[in-house]
Amino acid sequence: MDSSRKHIVLLPGDGIGPEIVQAGWQVLQWLDARFEFGLSSETHAVGGAAIAETGSPLPASTLEACKGATAVLLGAVGDPRYDNPQAEVRPEQGLLTLRQELQLFANIRPVKTSEGSLRWSPLKPERVEGVDLLIVRELTGGIYFGDRARGSDESGRWAQDTMRYSEGEIQRVARLAFSLARSRRKKLTSVDKANVLHSSRLWREVVTEVHKDFADITLEHQLVDSCAMRLIDDAQSMDVIVTSNMFGDILSDESAAIAGSLGLLPSASWGSAAPALYEPIHGSAPALAGKGLANPMATISSVSLMLRHSLNAAEQASALDRAVALTLDAGVCTPDLGGHSSTQEVVQVVLQQLEEVCA
Repeated sequence: MDSSRKHIVLLPGDGIGPEIVQAGWQVLQWLDARFEFGLSSETHAVGGAAIAETGSPLPASTLEACKGATAVLLGAVGDPRYDNPQAEVRPEQGLLTLRQELQLFANIRPVKTSEGSLRWSPLKPERVEGVDLLIVRELTGGIYFGDRARGSDESGRWAQDTMRYSEGEIQRVARLAFSLARSRRKKLTSVDKANVLHSSRLWREVVTEVHKDFADITLEHQLVDSCAMRLIDDAQSMDVIVTSNMFGDILSDESAAIAGSLGLLPSASWGSAAPALYEPIHGSAPALAGKGLANPMATISSVSLMLRHSLNAAEQASALDRAVALTLDAGVCTPDLGGHSSTQEVVQVVLQQLEEVCA
């Protein structure tokens, strides 16, 4: 592979994944033709599609390709064929393993409202107008990767999952969150459950210690249950949130109520050196697969994050953000937002807006 080129690995995954990844790649191709980034791509299987092909949710060839990429664009994983809770091999294992293997320890999920998006939020406009926050979720530790077991005894069946964090795991994600806050409004909310959990008490201690190196940042600690309420009641007061794997998963999905749909929210997963992974926060929506009705906006906005952070194209990222906002403000959207446009119709309008923005 030509080392001067920027190589993107596409992982369509399951359900609507192939359709939204195609949409994201179309936008990248348009930008490449216009600005000559020198992009190349290859497509690999992950999740349920990979299990069907190879028996593994993350084949060795997929992992190897991702390790050699400039960036990775993922659609979604999740397949009803493997929904049996007793199944030893599941699509989601592919994504979890990929995050671990690439050492992607932080998931970055921006939540920002525009004039057009206010109409889709189930919350009152005054609750969500002007929201601009960033959720930083620790991604490779905590309960999703701790020891787990199932068994039975005289009381019946039991199961356990262990939420374990090391000092180093907390330090690195806290430092990233403080750094991101420094480039924004200099406010960091660290979310835990320190009134109950030992792991959260360590979390709070370590974040407080790291704060000494970021004295210009205002730090506050908040319990996860009260933070969940605050996201609905007063999200405008928040800037950057940093929290553990499970809490971040829940809170970032809840924040979709601010924007109006999971189909609008992008994410980026970052590590220290490995290629970053970009994906929408929504799932595979198997009921919509192949119907051309999937909302491509979260994937397109994930492409914007890729442009900014992996392709050194901040100007083009801002142009794409503007094109997305103009498209939504014009009311062009898929049925999940009450519109009548197909996936490809939305993509074409975004590209038309991008043409005008970049003129």
